[in-house]
Amino acid sequence: MVIIQNLHNKAFTATLKIKTGILLVLILLSCPIFCQDSIPETQNLKFQEYFFAAITQKAINNHQKAIENLEECNVIMPSNTSVLFELSKNYLKLNKTPQALAYINEALQLAPNNLWLLEHAVAVYKKQKNYSEAIVIQQKIAENHPKKKRQIVYLHLQNNDTESAKKVLSELAEAKMLNARLRRIQNRLTLLNNIENSYQNKTKTTENKGTIKEQFEKENSFTTLEKLLHQLDKKNNPELLKYSNKGLQLFPAQPFVYLMNGKALNKDKKHKKATESLQNGIDFVIDNETMEKSFYKELITAYKGLGDTKNVTKYQKKL
Repeated sequence: MVIIQNLHNKAFTATLKIKTGILLVLILLSCPIFCQDSIPETQNLKFQEYFFAAITQKAINNHQKAIENLEECNVIMPSNTSVLFELSKNYLKLNKTPQALAYINEALQLAPNNLWLLEHAVAVYKKQKNYSEAIVIQQKIAENHPKKKRQIVYLHLQNNDTESAKKVLSELAEAKMLNARLRRIQNRLTLLNNIENSYQNKTKTTENKGTIKEQFEKENSFTTLEKLLHQLDKKNNPELLKYSNKGLQLFPAQPFVYLMNGKALNKDKKHKKATESLQNGIDFVIDNETMEKSFYKELITAYKGLGDTKNVTKYQKKL
């Protein structure tokens, strides 16, 4: 047992060294930090020591300790792009988005066109659900990296702006840059005529009395539909199928509606239709692991109903 434990420890140490080494190389390639003539050699060595310690702590998810080491780096060498970048990444891991945003913006002032910095800024804004700002930065990225324009589609969908998503999809199609997933999304939005906006324009902001169902019939809003579908699902109400079908017509880019539709179809033993609805909807799941897992679970139920063990195994592995 002692020998096995020692082997595990050595393997872990080796893996850690590889991870930290790769990270250091990547950072050094983009912005050299160890060739500094402006500070004494002893300070430069201390900087390296603190920076390496920060990378090591981040690799084992000790983000607060990583931040402490990076702050020491910041004292020795203020306004260093790599340090600011690492500070932002660690604060984001701690879900402290204001600090993460402050540091990445400071880094971008020093290197405004650095791809890694720009992509990280997008990640911070996405975490804040500030998709409008994320789109602005992603558009800047796409100017020099055309294929990264694809991400703008997902950002528009997360921002509940299907019209803008469709516009970008058309531009990508014209440039022959649509991948398989985006083609499916474009086809789905076209198939359902994307009447979401026309219904949302009818949404009433005035107070509505009555049941959630009555409110939805008056408003046709996604917020009310979401509450209604949750309620129908919880009560195992057969009307879940009716209202999820209506939801698909109203809101063709909302993955939650597809999930509820698949669940309703599974309850009715219509497993083939359930798989179709779930497969259509999963393409709209963006940066939401919880919902993605819910889709996998429902797909497992559907494929079990169809006796399709191959796909059952496939989605069990994904879980």
